[in-house]
Amino acid sequence: MMLVLSGSASGIGKAISEKFLAEGCQVWGFDRSSAAIDHPAYHHVLHDVRDGAFPALPDPDFLVSCAGTLEEAEAIDVNLAGAMRFTEHFLESPGLRSVLLIASASARNGAEFPRYVASKAGLVGYMKYLAGAVAPRGITCNSISPGGVITPANRHILENDRLYRAVKAETLLGKWAEASEIADLAWYLLAVNHSVTGEDILIDNGEMLKSNFIW
Repeated sequence: MMLVLSGSASGIGKAISEKFLAEGCQVWGFDRSSAAIDHPAYHHVLHDVRDGAFPALPDPDFLVSCAGTLEEAEAIDVNLAGAMRFTEHFLESPGLRSVLLIASASARNGAEFPRYVASKAGLVGYMKYLAGAVAPRGITCNSISPGGVITPANRHILENDRLYRAVKAETLLGKWAEASEIADLAWYLLAVNHSVTGEDILIDNGEMLKSNFIW
């Protein structure tokens, strides 16, 4: 089985790549940064998803759009337009079984910067459209919306005790997720699941439900 994934050089994309490699899959990882995985079944492609000239590859079984940025000036073009560009390039692969887009809890609660929020909310809407478009071929299409995740992109919070305590206190479970947890869910949705499609799965340690009832 073969996975093609964008954003494989760090964080959630790297964790998903490692999970699929551990399960015996071939992985082709796209990133504008150099490879961070050394494995005989891993193949790295230096490529920016803003560039639509993707190289030809063997047909994937699984497709994951994970490339993203927190930079406001790039958010729409990378997180939304780039994800659409990447996904649509490989969408006609005849052996494709499932598609997964990595969105964000911010798509639901708006708790980020405006272009980042808009890009991730747009990605969830695009996923729902895509689920309908590929359903006649028996392909599932879903998205995962992580809340706080322990990744290098969040180093500025993780390395600041005051900020890290504050963000953990905003969740019901008092913690953030490991990237490997997102990868486990990705494996289920892509390789195990046959019936869940058009769904955005929230994994945020209960942050969306955290509230203080005042009587």
